[in-house]
Amino acid sequence: MKSTNRFSQLKRTFLAATLIVASLSTTNVAAQAAPKVKNIVIVHGAFADGSGFKGVFDILTKQGYNVSVVQNPLTSLQDDVDTANRIIDKQDGPVILVGHSWGGTVITQAGNNPKVVGLVYIAAFAPGDGETTSQWASSLPAAPENGILPPDEKGVIYYDKAKFHAGFAADSSKELAAFMYASQGPIFGRCFSDKVTTAAWKTKPSYGIVATEDKSINPDIERNMYKRANFKVTEVKGSHTIFISQPAKVAAVIVTAATSTK
Repeated sequence: MKSTNRFSQLKRTFLAATLIVASLSTTNVAAQAAPKVKNIVIVHGAFADGSGFKGVFDILTKQGYNVSVVQNPLTSLQDDVDTANRIIDKQDGPVILVGHSWGGTVITQAGNNPKVVGLVYIAAFAPGDGETTSQWASSLPAAPENGILPPDEKGVIYYDKAKFHAGFAADSSKELAAFMYASQGPIFGRCFSDKVTTAAWKTKPSYGIVATEDKSINPDIERNMYKRANFKVTEVKGSHTIFISQPAKVAAVIVTAATSTK
């Protein structure tokens, strides 16, 4: 009789242990199956194109991220948003959307795409609902080095050659700045007056990088926009093209966004 009782007790203990192991295994599988943000989509600004993000691209891809770089037509806010959305829609899961300068306005609107789970602004504009890029650009005095010219007879805005190095890419070599000027992406002036309809940063986790030596956007404008929108802010010493001169620091903020967003 005692032997039978002992067997029954051992059987119950075995069954309990089996249930615990099964429960732990299920939890493990669930944890492994939890979606991770591996897709990074980058949107460049005016007067430069996506190739400037090569350094950031290299760092992120070596860490296992799937990085796509949008090439904006720079013809209107809607055109650029549509272009970004075509790339976002092709991703196989959640996306961290990154924008530089004018690209910040683009991601503010394109970030409403349901695949986007977080936003990163690099020395970028972050207008709110019904706001324009130009109203923020003119909210504080520009630096004397700023070389953004008025629209030409066709409504297109270029960056002044004489001020390009100091005003746009001061922490890059003169040779690189000369090439960047020669290959600059001029932008249609209407872009800066196009209004954002719905700002994605109101509902999605957002991060902002202030380029403290920026001469194309007053750093205090960046601070004011980011504070108003309650971004998680990182200040990095560098020019407007900080993603070229400080790719590791920029990539680190993107990784923080990707690993902190669920």
